[in-house]
Amino acid sequence: MSRPPLHALQGFVATARSGNVSRAAESLHLTVSALSHQIRGLEERVGLRLFVRGARGVQLTEDGRDLFERIAPHFDAIEQALTPYRVRRDDALTLTLMPSFASAWLVPRLPRFLAAHPQLEISLQSNVAVVDLQRETSIDAGVRFGPGHWPGVEAVHLFDDWTTPTASPELIARLGRPTLETLGDFLLLGAPGGRWSQWFERFGGQLPARFVATFDDSENLHRAAAEGLGIALGRMTLARPLIEAGRLLTLFDARLKAEYAHYLVYPPRSRNHAGLAAFRDWLLQEARAYAEAEAQAAVAAAPPARRARKR
Repeated sequence: MSRPPLHALQGFVATARSGNVSRAAESLHLTVSALSHQIRGLEERVGLRLFVRGARGVQLTEDGRDLFERIAPHFDAIEQALTPYRVRRDDALTLTLMPSFASAWLVPRLPRFLAAHPQLEISLQSNVAVVDLQRETSIDAGVRFGPGHWPGVEAVHLFDDWTTPTASPELIARLGRPTLETLGDFLLLGAPGGRWSQWFERFGGQLPARFVATFDDSENLHRAAAEGLGIALGRMTLARPLIEAGRLLTLFDARLKAEYAHYLVYPPRSRNHAGLAAFRDWLLQEARAYAEAEAQAAVAAAPPARRARKR
């Protein structure tokens, strides 16, 4: 049997991955008729039926799945090998970042950047997982909240984050406003350990034995506080939009510095990316302005009793 043409195998892999002949044809810049012809020709060459049609597209047969598992890794290896030789577009920028940071901080500011750089195309990829920028070569840079040290990338510090108890106006109207000493008697969101323990250790009061609810996602934590479920130790970067909208109140002037900070990160291949350079300069300006505004809004985070002893 003669070797099947590579373009037919490529069409087969694209169709298997998308589960849809139309989408696969579009990704390959082919007509649906041309791709269907390639797949039929491949089936004739191998003497096997590779797909079955369904109501929502196509599915691999058992033989098709076996063939896909055998050849798909080779196409991936070719794609990876060709990556360093691709011409990167300086007018297109792809970023990865946390969904909460994107919606609460970056997206509201992004129109200013795009107005100043109308020639740039920006693609935001929201992801809660840390993306490996060395492997994901289609992504130019990212914004991360962390310690500032990640292997294989350069990290540029943007700004620190601060936490303080926040609650909805409705909850405060119903239960009253706590003091630093009585905060532990109120409905708190979170967990006994971690940042709440550090808050009570620094600013006084009694850490409660039971919390109303815990969350593994900061965005949901702030939303729960805005809905009146309880008092959250809010991160100012994420809580600020809810505060400005009147859905959350900060209960004290005191602030506790977050363990991590925000960083722009990018792999060595992006150092000379003109679009990233423009974005980095703009982002640093926005970060400085934000940090200065937060500093003006915050009071020194020393406990009142400690300040009193210094008088």
